[in-house]
Amino acid sequence: MLSQLALLPVLLPLIGAPACAVLRRPTAAWAFASTVAVLAFVAAAALLQATARQGVIHYAFGGWAAPWGIEYRIDLLNAFVLLLVSGIAAVVLVASRASVWHDIAENRRTLFYVACLLCLAGWLGIAATGDAFNLFVFLEISSLATYALVACGRDRQALVAAFNYLVMGTIGATFILIGIGFIYMLTGTLNMADLAQRLPGLGESRTVFAAYAFIVVGVCLKLALFPLHLWLPGAYTQAPAIVTAYVAATATKVALYVLIRFSFSVFHLESSRLALSLEAVFISLGVVAVFAGSLVAVFASNLKRALAWSSIAQIGYMAVGVGIGTVAGVQASLIHLFNHALMKGALFLALAAIAMRVGGNELQALRGIGRRMPLTSAAIVVAGISLIGVPGTAGFISKWYLVTAALAREQWLLALLIVAGSLLTAVYIWRFVETAWLDQNPAQPATPPQEAPPLLLAGTLLLALANIYFGLDTRLPVGTAAGAAAGLLGDSAAGLLGHPPAPLPGAGAP
Repeated sequence: MLSQLALLPVLLPLIGAPACAVLRRPTAAWAFASTVAVLAFVAAAALLQATARQGVIHYAFGGWAAPWGIEYRIDLLNAFVLLLVSGIAAVVLVASRASVWHDIAENRRTLFYVACLLCLAGWLGIAATGDAFNLFVFLEISSLATYALVACGRDRQALVAAFNYLVMGTIGATFILIGIGFIYMLTGTLNMADLAQRLPGLGESRTVFAAYAFIVVGVCLKLALFPLHLWLPGAYTQAPAIVTAYVAATATKVALYVLIRFSFSVFHLESSRLALSLEAVFISLGVVAVFAGSLVAVFASNLKRALAWSSIAQIGYMAVGVGIGTVAGVQASLIHLFNHALMKGALFLALAAIAMRVGGNELQALRGIGRRMPLTSAAIVVAGISLIGVPGTAGFISKWYLVTAALAREQWLLALLIVAGSLLTAVYIWRFVETAWLDQNPAQPATPPQEAPPLLLAGTLLLALANIYFGLDTRLPVGTAAGAAAGLLGDSAAGLLGHPPAPLPGAGAP
């Protein structure tokens, strides 16, 4: 029964997408897609509980046992990502109706929800599968659907952004496929657990290094890690507002999962002679991403574009954790993966609501918006202070564990740079606060508050409040990330780490 549960989160949206396509009424398509996403989240939650209790869960397709057949192999890391992605998708799709009706032409609304379900199926399939080529197939499913979603914007610039995304995404997918081809040529298997056993026996093979290099470059293109980030600002800015909320909180998180899975589970980066050089690469690129993304966000005149560049900075923090290469570093990356999804989900949902009322997200047009849309604006502030890392928010937990992981390796300068990056985040969040409450738009007459439609407002507030809840009760993200990181690196990284990070005062045990 548990093995069947491993299939369910992926199967529901994969079957739901073509079923949704036959629905003629957009309202029915929205209700159906939302129901499928909620059911996938329930299945993922049950799967996480089962994995925490009983360990790894396997599902062999067609009864063909691995490594001969394709299998789903669910451990704590997979289940954690499945829960996050399906949960964000459920909230966004339920909240999406008003924004979709505002931004998407009527004849495209049903197909819009079909593409959303295909995206979800691809993302969940990437997280669930234990087969490297099957991962590539699901990556292409999600990517093609995402290109279509970005192109749904009413502005013709959305087509340009979607085309740029398609070109960069295709290059990334090609690199990943070449890397997978190399490791199949060497080992004769595509099962990731089997690869993890066979690759160490090949020693310091140049082909293994080439395979890993191709996969890393391809995944970093999908992840939008600096300097491979050029597709992201345009795609996030020009896509329909609800698409940005959907993709920003999920797609890059799945790409980070793939990077961590291949680095520490398949190629065993922690025991390779590549470890030191890649540590420098990931940390250097991550730090540059933090400051480059934050500096552009500070000077952006469009709040949506500023938050798009902010995503590049936050991806940098996750890359730094991977570069540290210890249990604590990977744990910090996974915690930030979870918390950043909550932050950006809330922020971009709020911007979707503002765009409906104001007609855009230019800061000039948002003067006095705090008085007209107080709850929506408050949600932006809550998610914004979490993005900064203010104590009592989820973002603080991420920064705490990341700084602690750096200090455990005696990387004092890195810890200082992490804190400095957070101060830059405070600058562009303050720009919104100043614009929303301290500036008054002279062209805007005094009007009564006009909040977002109820479902959109509810989804925004739910994710904003989740930033507070998971800043106080850290058991789910911290405990699960700790177990996942320990499962990936095990005792081999314990010597590198020395000591695990000190828990936060009052933080619950996993």
